[in-house]
Amino acid sequence: MINNIITAINSNQVIVRRHARERAEERNLFIDEINFSVTQGGEIIEDYPSDTPYPSCLIHGLNGKGDPIHSVWAYNKDTGFAVLITVYCPDPNKWINWRIRKKD
Repeated sequence: MINNIITAINSNQVIVRRHARERAEERNLFIDEINFSVTQGGEIIEDYPSDTPYPSCLIHGLNGKGDPIHSVWAYNKDTGFAVLITVYCPDPNKWINWRIRKKD
């Protein structure tokens, strides 16, 4: 799925949900740096195949300064559009190497 999302980002075929835009603004993240975090070495760290209306995934990547960003994306295979659902800066107390959730 990540290759499809990267292709959509590079083709400017992205829908940014209102929730994602609001979370990005709250966290002082720019859409360009979120896209960068995916296209420049981003990796899927969790997969949500049962999500509707499209399967989605959690992608870990780094912005241009090397700061970690987690973003949740869906991909609509019928239209070729990627959908940015939400984004956040992962809490180091909740993640191991930004990729594995710590157990409670």
